[in-house]
Amino acid sequence: MAKRDREAGRGRVRRVLAAVLVVALLAGAGLAWQTGWAEQWWDELRSDAGTPADPAAVAPPPEVDVPPVVVPDALAPAADGTAPLDAAAIRQALAPLDSPDLGRHVIAAVGPLEGTGLSYEAAKGAAVAIPASTTKIVTAAAALFLLGPEHTFATTTVLDTGTPGGVPRLVLVGGGDPFLAREPTAPSSGSATYQPERADVRTLAKRTARALKASGVDTVELGFDDGLFSGPAVHPSWRPEYIPDEVNPVSALWVDEGRALPGQGPVADPALEAATVFAQALARRGITVAGAPARTPTPTGAAEVGRVAGPTVAQIVQRLIEVSDNAAAEVLLRHAGLADQGEGSFAGGRQAVERVLAANGIDPRGSVLYDGSGLSRDNRLAPGVLVDVLRLAASADHPQLRPLLAALPVAGYTGSLTDRMDTGPAAGRGRVRAKTGTLTGVTSLAGIAIDAEGHLLAFALMADKVKKVKGGLARIAMDNAAAGLGACAC
Repeated sequence: MAKRDREAGRGRVRRVLAAVLVVALLAGAGLAWQTGWAEQWWDELRSDAGTPADPAAVAPPPEVDVPPVVVPDALAPAADGTAPLDAAAIRQALAPLDSPDLGRHVIAAVGPLEGTGLSYEAAKGAAVAIPASTTKIVTAAAALFLLGPEHTFATTTVLDTGTPGGVPRLVLVGGGDPFLAREPTAPSSGSATYQPERADVRTLAKRTARALKASGVDTVELGFDDGLFSGPAVHPSWRPEYIPDEVNPVSALWVDEGRALPGQGPVADPALEAATVFAQALARRGITVAGAPARTPTPTGAAEVGRVAGPTVAQIVQRLIEVSDNAAAEVLLRHAGLADQGEGSFAGGRQAVERVLAANGIDPRGSVLYDGSGLSRDNRLAPGVLVDVLRLAASADHPQLRPLLAALPVAGYTGSLTDRMDTGPAAGRGRVRAKTGTLTGVTSLAGIAIDAEGHLLAFALMADKVKKVKGGLARIAMDNAAAGLGACAC
């Protein structure tokens, strides 16, 4: 995306009005990237194209039911984006961070979305904290930077006809599609959260069976290859109770993120489960599978028989940021490691993230991340890093990162913020977009806001010494602080 004229005046007023309007119109709706609505949101926020005289006359996206838009009598003109923000006003807006419910370690950073430096930085205790799921902002940015938003991950089948027993061996090859499903599923129309269209093994079996029959093959041995990823499938710092409630062992080949069907126990081997489901689907298509599926490397030179491709990286990011999908984040971390280090592991992903930050001039400020989801309590992150990553995603020099900002839930309306920010300043609802972060004793928020003066802000708020009994109150205090940025004349 080309750089825009950033001169103060009528163009900036139009940008802010467009931003407020589009956030309101998207309330209660998923931002389906493939329909163009997510990209349109960011283009409207950045462009000088102007807006209609009557914002309420603008039609919402198709099939979206939104409340009436209440247009204020006047919208304050946007301040010069190059002028420094008012640190005192930010401090006042963030007064809820002084709540004792947040515990003894609270840190925060706020700065202009289009700019450099921090307008406000505060730390009660150490300068880094456990980030919880705000880690996903960094993971998503690294994956988008290294892979590009349109990249997809394919699950394939290949056929080896040179097996000693004379029965050809079909191998199911995992390509690291985080959303590979058991069977075709239609996106839910009753949820405000975006649902990408998923590839599935039943469709792959149908395509594979058709190709096998065309070649005169009706009986195969079945192998499966989940060797794309390496290293431990579960991070050693994750608490045992996280499996399978929060995430399953990470695999390059699984169905439904390694989750069992309702009423069944945990899936001990996600790749074997995927291969078993695939074998059953093959049998229904008239292909006999001799013996049980067995883990095997992909034969060199074997011909591809079937293929299904999953959602794009942009669509995966949209989903994982909106609903805080731990499994998808861990898969993307491994793909980042593969792209940058040639190693799809926790360690490879960690090195890839560090290199992406360094390549873009982002000072880690003592931060260290061990996983992609933020489940690790060994992670430490400085809020200024999150601000810098959000700025990078907003930069006209990096349009491939735009899906990250478009994926941030809208306060009070979508994703993990649907039922939040309802007790603080009303201006926060619809004017703040943020990623949540929650673990026992940890609450955090990081995202962007449009303040009452039209400033575009990036912020990160973190607390990781919250008493267990104060968890709900701490979240409210954090929400009130973020909503205060939307109401702030900063």
